[in-house]
Amino acid sequence: MTQDPFTGTQIRIGVMGSAALDFENRVAKACRRLGRAIAQHGCCLLTGACPGLPHEAVLGAKEAGGHVIGISPALNLKEHIETFTSPYEQYDVLIYTGLGLMGRELINIRSSDIVVVIGGRCGTLGEFSIAYEEGKLIGVLTGTGGITAVLSDVERSLGKSTGAQVLYETGPEQLTAKLIERYKSESYNCPCQPSKCQREPAA
Repeated sequence: MTQDPFTGTQIRIGVMGSAALDFENRVAKACRRLGRAIAQHGCCLLTGACPGLPHEAVLGAKEAGGHVIGISPALNLKEHIETFTSPYEQYDVLIYTGLGLMGRELINIRSSDIVVVIGGRCGTLGEFSIAYEEGKLIGVLTGTGGITAVLSDVERSLGKSTGAQVLYETGPEQLTAKLIERYKSESYNCPCQPSKCQREPAA
């Protein structure tokens, strides 16, 4: 298990992306590799408990024996399956928020130490925006389509310093390794951490 340097809890990596099922096979494979990499690094994978690209990452994580948490938009399992037509069997923990798709996004981001964006449309863009606003460490798996093709331009146009750091990488394994290395480095501080968990600046 890869632990947070200060709290000792397992590092949680949230994977955010399109829930649509019309993705290319090569993108699905990249997402599965991402999930496997997260599990192999001993981190917990967190998603919005949806189908599509995030679920491909879930399948990859479970193949590698990883721990997976799903943040459902539903009130309960019945609504999760029948209304949101979402998977449930591969999750170790399902948390029912009852907040719907949009409301659930806040819980996704705030429950993640690191956020990874794969593919995605307007909902994923919303999650990126929340993560950026709240100063999260964000990884973008480029080459997976959707908003990943334009996020570097979006980031440059924001003109606001929030403490967020965004890393771009085409390889799932490389992206995961770089994000964990950055998160655990002595020079990294997330604005959401309490003062007692902040690293002292190097002399």
